[in-house]
Amino acid sequence: MEGCRLGLAVVVGIALATPAHADNGAPSGPHYNLNIIGVSRGKTSPMVDSERHTVFVGLGRDEVVESRIYLGQGDFQVCDGNAFDAAFDCTGTRIASQGAAFQLPSPAGTTSYEVWARGLGKPGGKATITTCATDPLTLEIVCSTENVVLVRNTGKSTFKNVTNELTSLMVDLNGDGILERIALFSGGLQDFFWQYDNQQLRLAQLRFYLLP
Repeated sequence: MEGCRLGLAVVVGIALATPAHADNGAPSGPHYNLNIIGVSRGKTSPMVDSERHTVFVGLGRDEVVESRIYLGQGDFQVCDGNAFDAAFDCTGTRIASQGAAFQLPSPAGTTSYEVWARGLGKPGGKATITTCATDPLTLEIVCSTENVVLVRNTGKSTFKNVTNELTSLMVDLNGDGILERIALFSGGLQDFFWQYDNQQLRLAQLRFYLLP
């Protein structure tokens, strides 16, 4: 009987440690919400107010349209929500001739979190998000071999865990043929950004959940 009690205790402990998920597939609980909105006409306002939770990117129709969302280190915050004009970080410094800017904690730091994403809007849209950076030794842009593909099908849209794809790169920097995972803001790389390749996805919803 003692053995049975111990086994039950272990099972209950595992059940309590497993996070609850809502009907949409995402974890339940507090989170930071980021909406990436595809539009056919470029925005003209600067959109550098820190209270926004939206980023506007190209929509794309017959062909894929690329936008960039530059990444900075700090608390979750949209620094520049307009990917159609110059990109400014959260200090107001211009960091690129075109793009949006978003700030998030370093995944290699003391703040642990997960990222979940889903596609919304009119069915038929698709977007691919790839994490990239610049190699300061070669000045070449390197992009992860992993990416997030969001497709808006008919019916209910559900979230999926995209933490690895959006907080790290899988790359072979030294040319030895072995891929290595490099976290954002580490590995000697700089100017990190998400390359957002859109083909008619109206809305990508990202949620960031802090872990205990």
